[in-house]
Amino acid sequence: MRVTGDTRARIVTAATELFRRQGYAATGMKQIVTTAGAPYGSAYHFFPGGKAQLGEEVVRTSGAAHLELIGQLFPDPGADPARATAAAFEGAAETLRELEFTDPCPVATVALEVASTHEGLRLATAEVFGTWTEALAAFYAGAGMAPETARATASSVIALLEGAFMLGRAAHDTTPVRAAARAASAIVRDALTAG
Repeated sequence: MRVTGDTRARIVTAATELFRRQGYAATGMKQIVTTAGAPYGSAYHFFPGGKAQLGEEVVRTSGAAHLELIGQLFPDPGADPARATAAAFEGAAETLRELEFTDPCPVATVALEVASTHEGLRLATAEVFGTWTEALAAFYAGAGMAPETARATASSVIALLEGAFMLGRAAHDTTPVRAAARAASAIVRDALTAG
């Protein structure tokens, strides 16, 4: 059997898409390698720890991709942070609609499914949420918030977005995400005013 780095990347990409669409528990290794067009044994060649190890890789890889997205959504430290936050939520609402209300990110899906049953995956999701919070907090701190306030605000904004995604998916409607945009903007504005 000939396996390459490209095979590994295809396996991670397939697992990411399947976890995002149908969840971690409902996705089997056989389905992942079939979707990836890879030999069955290659999954265990690259991920000897099986699906859990692959899941941790998916969480960290997806988390890094979304971390880059935070940098793109909040590129200008001089921008109005409340408006930038609302615009990011509006963009998220459009993404949710374009994806036909499937989960736009496997990190939250995996966290909801396994946080209480699989310590390795729980730690991976916590690590990713932590990096997102720190990146967003750095943007808010750059706009004048005290570091502790910036961190708390970033954590609230991310929690609002993840909750809004869940409600939007259940309703097949972007209204919860757009409502959360207004709430997040208000939280950011209040934090700036208090600071």
